[in-house]
Amino acid sequence: MEEYFDVVDDKDKVIGKETRKNVHLKNLKHRAVHILLENQNKEVFLQRRSPLKDINPSCWDSSCSGHVLSGEDYDTAAQRELVEELGVKLDKPLIKLFKLPADTKTGNEFIWVYLGFSNGPFLLNPIEISEGCFYSHSWIDLKLATEPQSFSNAFIEIWKFFRNKKVSSYDQAHKL
Repeated sequence: MEEYFDVVDDKDKVIGKETRKNVHLKNLKHRAVHILLENQNKEVFLQRRSPLKDINPSCWDSSCSGHVLSGEDYDTAAQRELVEELGVKLDKPLIKLFKLPADTKTGNEFIWVYLGFSNGPFLLNPIEISEGCFYSHSWIDLKLATEPQSFSNAFIEIWKFFRNKKVSSYDQAHKL
């Protein structure tokens, strides 16, 4: 079945609807979500994208990510992607961290980034993900500095913003 995405303007307002193929072919602005999951050791779960993916195949990426479908909002898409990619429903609600603008670095996607907390285990969707593991922030920093080509373009931007803002950690969020 063909997926449809909302096409949006520079202010993230819906201006139309197109198939996934046409959105990517015409380089139209659209919406996506990325979720970073931390465990109790403050490590972040990263997934390696399937080699079958059309964009950034076999690259390391956020714990979970995906497009916002036509008529869907960001929060609903984030919950759907958690189930579809990782087979998980979280005990605590996701924390909405920040929104990245749609530009060439994000593949013309407006991206809302969320933070969630789980120690796993996860049921990885093999169509989407080839492997996944929890990594320390310092390991991710080092790997990004030495092998940036092994990460998705969007994740590079997300991680820069995440680290610069020093956003909420597992301990802080669990005090809420």
